Amino acid sequence: MALSVRPLTVHIGAEVHGVDLRDPSDTEIKEIEDLLLEHLVVFFRDQQLEPAHQVALGRRFGELHLHSVADTVQDHPELIVLENDERRPPNIDAWHTDVTMDLEPPMGSILRAVDVPVVGGDTIWASMYAAYDALGPSVQAMCRELTAVHHYPDYFRTGILRQPDGYAKLERYDRDHPPVEHPVVRRHPVTGRYGLFVNSTFTKYIKGMGRKEGAALLEMLNDHIATRPEFHVRFKWEPGSVAFWDNRCTQHYAVADYFPQHRLMHRVTIAGDRPVG
Repeated sequence: MALSVRPLTVHIGAEVHGVDLRDPSDTEIKEIEDLLLEHLVVFFRDQQLEPAHQVALGRRFGELHLHSVADTVQDHPELIVLENDERRPPNIDAWHTDVTMDLEPPMGSILRAVDVPVVGGDTIWASMYAAYDALGPSVQAMCRELTAVHHYPDYFRTGILRQPDGYAKLERYDRDHPPVEHPVVRRHPVTGRYGLFVNSTFTKYIKGMGRKEGAALLEMLNDHIATRPEFHVRFKWEPGSVAFWDNRCTQHYAVADYFPQHRLMHRVTIAGDRPVG
């Protein structure tokens, strides 16, 4: 392998060196794909990407996913803007897998640091393989038989209502984005490994379970994911840093410890397929 790879933990995360993401070769793209499957999230430093480069890079890995709510870069509707400062406090400091409210959630995302705070603003990723593997056999077996309902979070609703003609837009959004069902345990379509596929942001309830029992199970699973550092890798951003994660088997958390400093990130998201158990 031509690329230099430094694993960051046993379960998740690796830094990759020796590639210019502005124009990677087909061989390098295949190596990155393989590393993503092995490490779940891969990190690159000192990348001089412009928006067009980042969009083109995303397309090397598949069709791009268009977010239904997020702000985007002018002339690049595929490129999401994540910007926070004293006027725009962070609001995504919660564990989540991206857009599981979709029937076919994204395969992965490529996030680039444009401007980072002097201190703070890290992102943490968690391995859903490791989280599943750490459950007892009886809990694993139970979860493999369950289905969860996913829908959009409250901050989506708030953002839509702030727009001109917000109530009419929210009515249309509700119609176009009904709740969807996904297995509680997802089988990865490439590796075949099992991983938990619930999260505290988009997962609303367990289908077929009583309200109290389902809520207790979701709380247990979400706490299990969030409170076990053995499942996690934490990345400190620098200008030009890039992270590429597999959305099918990870969750992530944007740490909101930098307010009111400025933080600007650009994200391109790659379309995925329908989860199966």
